[in-house]
This record gives sequence, C-alpha cells and structure tokens, in this order.
Amino acid sequence: MPLKKSPNGGGTNANKTISKMYCAFCYENGKFINPDWTVNEMQAFVKNKMKEMGFPNFLAGFFSKGISKLERWKNK
Repeated sequence: MPLKKSPNGGGTNANKTISKMYCAFCYENGKFINPDWTVNEMQAFVKNKMKEMGFPNFLAGFFSKGISKLERWKNK
C-alpha cells in the first residue's frame, strides 16, 4: 500500500512515530497486527483493502506484489 494512502501516512512504531516502512493496516505500536500471516495472505488483504479504497484492480495487484520484498518477509 502506498504510505501516502495509509491513515496518518503509515503505521506506528513503538515510540509512536510514524513508520516509513509499513502501513497502518498492518503495523501498530511497533508490532505487526497479523504476525502469523503469510506473504500471500498479506498480499490478498492489501489488494482487497486497496480495491475498497477505489484503486483499480490492476493497480491494487501491482502494489501488492511488492509486499514480498519488505523487510518483514526477508527471513521467511
């Protein structure tokens, strides 16, 4: 999800600052909201959330593909 489309511009770190890496739909207070989700589950969630926000299907799919490259998924 583009962070500029995330509520408040991103999720929140443990120190309450805005995360520059993760959106508000997956990251809050320095923790992942759904820590047990697989990358595929997160991609499906983000794609659906973006479609709810009015993004065309092809853009929602494009942005959700980049999720697997985030730091969160590097060791999984």
